[in-house]
Amino acid sequence: GVNDAQVMVQDIEAAVSEGSDGIAASLPDPDALVGPLQEAVGSGVPVITLNSGSNDYQNIGALTHVGQSEDVAGQGAGNNFNDLGATKVLCAQQEQGNVGLQERCAGLEATFSGEVIIEFMGLDADTTEQQNTINAALAADSDIDAILGVGPVITMSALRAAQDLGRDVIIGGFDLTPELLGAIEAGDIAFTVDQQQYLQGYLPVLFLYLNVTNQNTVGGGLPVLTGPGFVTPDNAAAVLSLSEAGTR
Repeated sequence: GVNDAQVMVQDIEAAVSEGSDGIAASLPDPDALVGPLQEAVGSGVPVITLNSGSNDYQNIGALTHVGQSEDVAGQGAGNNFNDLGATKVLCAQQEQGNVGLQERCAGLEATFSGEVIIEFMGLDADTTEQQNTINAALAADSDIDAILGVGPVITMSALRAAQDLGRDVIIGGFDLTPELLGAIEAGDIAFTVDQQQYLQGYLPVLFLYLNVTNQNTVGGGLPVLTGPGFVTPDNAAAVLSLSEAGTR
C-alpha cells in the first residue's frame, strides 16, 4: 500500500543486505523507519530522507534531507500577501490537528504584517460545505481581504465562496492541481506554494550518485529546501504544461 511502513522496512533491509550504494526514503512513520535507516547508515550505506523526515534525518545520520519546511513555506506566503497589499488573512484549514497545516498557518502569522485568523473550514471530501463555511466567514467579517488555503482543494472552495459573494479577495494556496493552475493563469488566484515534489524525487538520487562517485555531500548538515517555490500568473501557463508532461 501507499506509505506502508512495514513494506518500506523490508525494502530498506533488502537494500542493505544486497549492498546497495545508497537509500533515499521518505518518513511517513518515523517510529518504524528511523531504526532501520540508522542500521543502514551504520552498515555503511548512505541515506537521504525526502519529503517527510526533516525532524529525523540528523538522528538517522542521513547526508541531508530534501523537502519543504512547512513553516518556511508559510512565511513565504505571508511575504506574498504583504506584497499584494492584504490586511487581514483567513488561513483556511481542511483538517483538524494536522501539524503540517498548523505550521503553514504559523509561518503565515510570523511574516504577515496584518491580522491572521486561523480556522478549520471543513474537509476536502465535502467541498460544498467548505465553500459554505468560507462564505459565512467572509459574510460575517467585511475586513477579511485575503484567504490562504493550506491545500489545493480548499483554495478552490475559497475562490468559489468569494465569487458567490461578489467579494474581491486575494487568494493564495498550497500545492498544485490542474484546476488551481488554471485559476492562477486566469488571474483569479494570486499564487500557490509549490514544494516542487519532482525535485524531492530527483535530487536525492543525484546527491547519492555524487556521494558514491565523487565523495560529495550536499546541505552542509542542513536540509536542502525544495520550497517554497511559487506559481503566479507569470509562470502558471509554463508550470501547467510541465505538469502535463509529468515533471511538475
